[in-house]
Amino acid sequence: MNSKIIAFAIEAHQNTNHLYDGKPYSVHLALVVAYAQKYIDKVPEHYQENVINACWLHDTIEDTRNTYNDIKTISNETVANIVYAVTNEKGKNRKERANDKYYQGIILEPFARFVKLCDRLANVKYSVDTNSRMKEVYRKENEHFIKSLFDTDTFNYEDMLSELHGLLAIV
Repeated sequence: MNSKIIAFAIEAHQNTNHLYDGKPYSVHLALVVAYAQKYIDKVPEHYQENVINACWLHDTIEDTRNTYNDIKTISNETVANIVYAVTNEKGKNRKERANDKYYQGIILEPFARFVKLCDRLANVKYSVDTNSRMKEVYRKENEHFIKSLFDTDTFNYEDMLSELHGLLAIV
C-alpha cells in the first residue's frame, strides 16, 4: 500500500472536516479498502495496486477540495480516472447525483465498478452494523444500483453482489 496516498486521502477529508457518521472519514475509507482486499482476486494483478489506491481516494474529488489533477499528481492517471468515474454528478438529491450519466461513466472506466461495489458494500455493512437509517435507503436503491451497473456483466462480481444482497436482507 502506498502510505503517501493513504495520508493524502485521510488528510484531504480531515482538512474539510468531513466525517463518516461522526467518526473520522478514514473509518469509511478503510472499510472500502478492506472489501477491495477481500475481493482483489477479481482484479488482474497488474491493476491491483491502482485499484487499492483508488479505493483510498474514491471520495476525494467528491467530498474535498481536490481535483482530478490533484489525484493524478499524487497517484497516476489510471487511479485518477477511476476516482473521477466514481465521483457523483452535481445534484440536489441522491437520485440527481447518481444519474444515468454517472453510472455510464463507471461502466466505461475499467475497475470503477469494482471500486463502487466495494464502496457500496462498506456503506451497507456499516449501516447494518450500526442499525443506521441508511440501510433502508440502500435497500430501496439496490435494484436500480444493480441494474445500472451490472445488468449486462455480473459474472465476475457474483459473490460480491451476493454479499450485498445478504447484508440488505438483514432485518
